[in-house]
Amino acid sequence: MEQTTILQMQGINKTFDKVIALSNVEFELKSNEILGLLGGNGAGKTTLMNILYGLYKMDTGKVIINGQPVTILSPKDAIHNGIGMVHQHFLQINNFTVLENIILGTKVSRPFSVDYNQEQEFIEKLCKRFSLEIDLSAHIETLTMGTRQKVEILKALYRGVKILILDEPTTNLIPQEVDSLFLTLKIMVKEGLSIVFITHKLREVLTVCDRISVLREGKNVVSLTRKDASDEMLVRAMVGEGMDLEKSVVFSNRDLKVNSTKKGYALQLEKVNLVSSDKVHLLDDITFEIGEGEVFGIAGVAGNGQRDLAEVVMGIQSSTNGIIKFLAEDVTHKSTKDIIARGFVYIPEDRLADGFLQKASVAYNLILGYHHLPPYSKNGIMSWKNVYSSSRNMISEYNIKTSGPEDSGGNLSGGNIQRVMIARAFSQSSKFLVAHNPTRGLDIPSMDFVYKKLFERAAAGMASLLLSEDLDELLLICDRIAVMYRGKIVGVLPREKFEKYEIGRLMSGYDQESK
Repeated sequence: MEQTTILQMQGINKTFDKVIALSNVEFELKSNEILGLLGGNGAGKTTLMNILYGLYKMDTGKVIINGQPVTILSPKDAIHNGIGMVHQHFLQINNFTVLENIILGTKVSRPFSVDYNQEQEFIEKLCKRFSLEIDLSAHIETLTMGTRQKVEILKALYRGVKILILDEPTTNLIPQEVDSLFLTLKIMVKEGLSIVFITHKLREVLTVCDRISVLREGKNVVSLTRKDASDEMLVRAMVGEGMDLEKSVVFSNRDLKVNSTKKGYALQLEKVNLVSSDKVHLLDDITFEIGEGEVFGIAGVAGNGQRDLAEVVMGIQSSTNGIIKFLAEDVTHKSTKDIIARGFVYIPEDRLADGFLQKASVAYNLILGYHHLPPYSKNGIMSWKNVYSSSRNMISEYNIKTSGPEDSGGNLSGGNIQRVMIARAFSQSSKFLVAHNPTRGLDIPSMDFVYKKLFERAAAGMASLLLSEDLDELLLICDRIAVMYRGKIVGVLPREKFEKYEIGRLMSGYDQESK
């Protein structure tokens, strides 16, 4: 099939305040191709595509579609020019049906003029044409994340787009759903669409993309076909020459893990339940133990009780019943302050809501939660000399990009806020780590740094409860993985039995639904 250039973005520049997000970026998309837009967090991938979709306005540059310059100032302009976008977080109304969500916002969505039967017939033809099996009468709130993503794709197809942008489309999918998505994308290309596939995952672009373009720090690095690409070439393009791949955790093909010999139990949960004020069972008979020096992972699609579990362990929420023991001591209803005093450290899921004060200084954020403990405080009196000394060391060791300890926390980027959380946790003399999506927002060298720190602490006997929506991360660094579904532990696998499709099946709740 002969390919022509259908989209060009030329000399794209974009700044946010003093931050240069894109610098003279060139981008090209051909007909009937899947183009992988690859780069680490903060590379500019999503910013570039948000400009194309009309969510951001570029400072300078041109957008050319089918040889003609176009002006795109809103998503409406983008859709008019045949461009659609599926975001990481779906824009859907949970108590509406699939059909209602698809047609919402279009010219036929007026309730007194729309012929739902006619629209349903048209959408059913789209489903058949693109092999998207979905019940149009189902309510969104009943669907899996993979099916909800299909709804977003159908929205774009219903609007007649020819260019589809997918932003980190596999983030919330189980492995089986990823395979299904890739099959759908190949069908879409055969049917005449072109796709931009935004990701930071090498395996994905090398599996499904025809060409790959890499951005780093808002600049073009390389653009090449899949057959000309290799793991090492793409890694170098993403992270530069400053990373030693031979010693990297992320890119090592060796089995790096870890502590096969158990000592005593660090943490034990026995039939822990959490029932909300409106009688909803958030946690249901949670039972497991974590050995000293063990990295114990929790896998699951977002929203299946992971956050509640982390908060119960940390004493933020109090369990309805059940027993929690730490080093054989009952800590079931201890306060968070007591839990921290026993050597727990915590990296929360929502860094802005639960672990960071934007109006406070970087130094204060680096000791937040531990400010009442030595060396920061003695007899209730703060030692600011120690605070600033420790803060400078953490800023240097964890590569936090800031003007200094006195800088306002609100001036930090998302990735640097996450570095603050990591630095705060790993700089304590800790016995147990609870970490929820600890590497979210970090670039690859920073992820590698976190994993190495985790292994160092594990070797010294620190146990870890690692809750992550990135299954590849769990498979890489955990000794055992437990799978959560609707507040229950539905399976626990030792490292020698790790198999991503088996874990995906448990994450989907297939066994539970068939009982």
